[in-house]
Amino acid sequence: MTKDLYDVLGVSKSATATEIKSQYRKLARKYHPDLNKDNKEAAERFKEVSAAYDILGDKEKRQKYDNKEIDAEGKPTGFGAGGFNAGGGFGGFGNGGYQSYSTQGFDGAGFDFSSLFGEDIFSRFSNNGGSGFSQARRQKGQDAAYSLDVDFLDAALGVEKSLMMNGKQLNVKIPAGTTSGQVLRLKGQGFAGTNGGENGDALITINVRPHAYFKTEGKNVVIDLPISMKEAVLGAKVIVPTISGKVNLKIPAYSSSGEKLRLKGKGIKTKEGAGDEIVNLVIMAPQKKNEELENVLKNSVEEQMRSF
Repeated sequence: MTKDLYDVLGVSKSATATEIKSQYRKLARKYHPDLNKDNKEAAERFKEVSAAYDILGDKEKRQKYDNKEIDAEGKPTGFGAGGFNAGGGFGGFGNGGYQSYSTQGFDGAGFDFSSLFGEDIFSRFSNNGGSGFSQARRQKGQDAAYSLDVDFLDAALGVEKSLMMNGKQLNVKIPAGTTSGQVLRLKGQGFAGTNGGENGDALITINVRPHAYFKTEGKNVVIDLPISMKEAVLGAKVIVPTISGKVNLKIPAYSSSGEKLRLKGKGIKTKEGAGDEIVNLVIMAPQKKNEELENVLKNSVEEQMRSF
């Protein structure tokens, strides 16, 4: 018994295109052959999921499937729109190569001609006046899903990676500012189509490795900068790392923890412009006992720091 495509993907019939796409990517990653070596069950499940998405992921095909115009394999289930003339005849096939013929003597309503001929013969007529048979239906190849780990700086600055996919070495351009979970599409680099159909695409899900001290907020790069009490009170010039190299930063006197300093244009650079680097100041107490500092603090004027 043919499975329901919505059940194959594990989504409801009311699922949005985005929900269907997200669920497909999740299943494709889970059952991808590269991650399930010598697992025939996973390979079969991957093919099943990909075939289901080929129909449900296409707006036109999904509508035809919902209307029962095509089956779970994408094959026509009947004569199609306009194929049967309710007035007792068949409408023209293809682009009008056939005229209407009488069906008197047959009960047109509900008569299963495919059961008589063993197949849907009407799908085999060509569009060239009906004088021959059409070629087998062209079908686009399935998309291939991959996962790629990328270092933080490579993702932030942009990089080109060389990968082996489907037995071919391909160069993958990772744009600056790429984030974890982002999917890159390589047109035509998926599985081969059938009967002259175009190839599927390669879908590459990016996993950005965390950095020791950099984080991103949109196009901005964020870093926590530890400073000493002396630097905070007297001010200082310190060296700060950025994604493009080290720079000098002036810390104003009497700075407090949590204050933010901005390095203009030192964030992620894209076609839309460059972000900034946001430096969060974090005042650190001395790690060793310092009696001189303790005496200075004891003799200093006490300031009211809290309003509660």
